[in-house]
Amino acid sequence: MRVLIVEDDPILADGLAVGLKLHGVSAEVVGSCADGRHALAAGAFDAIVLDIMLPDGSGLDLLASLRQAGDESPILLLTALDETRDRIAGLDRGADDYLGKPFDLDELAARLRAVVRRRDGRATATIEVAGLVLNPANHSVSRDGLVIEVTRREFAILRALAERAGMIRSRIALEERLYGWQEDIESNAIEVHIHNLRQKIGRELIETVRGLGYRLRATP
Repeated sequence: MRVLIVEDDPILADGLAVGLKLHGVSAEVVGSCADGRHALAAGAFDAIVLDIMLPDGSGLDLLASLRQAGDESPILLLTALDETRDRIAGLDRGADDYLGKPFDLDELAARLRAVVRRRDGRATATIEVAGLVLNPANHSVSRDGLVIEVTRREFAILRALAERAGMIRSRIALEERLYGWQEDIESNAIEVHIHNLRQKIGRELIETVRGLGYRLRATP
């Protein structure tokens, strides 16, 4: 699981990133609304941990703008323990859950897993690109109407590529999609999965961009 943490307290944010890694979560940390928008534009995340009080604006406004733009990423708000108004406002604007400060790291990790499960459970929109159809709800793949059997890890990588078809995804970004399998990632894991995917969906669909990463063609 890959998570974006938008929190301006560097000690808290870094502590969350280190602690969540023990739960199989890879976290990127930013400290402002502007940096949060930039990170979201540059990469894909399974969930967002969003503080309400940020130096360049309100996390609630960032939340509202993301929902208005059609971003349905699971978002968990961090609020002051006694600020009921903020919790209500956040839920009304589209937050999936919230935690009051101070909180237990194990609970945060559990809530993140829960909001991602709910997202996956309600994800009915398929991803269609280059003749491929990916269904996030049941992790199925087909090409030109023919079902293709893929593993869950292969699906995670293919989905990451399909979500940004035509754009380069680095090996590190793809590795981060595999965090959370409760095992170490071997140094050549991505190369192995890419090789297997090419055998299954067609070698021509996934391009290797030397020194940069991989790209799924936007058209067949």
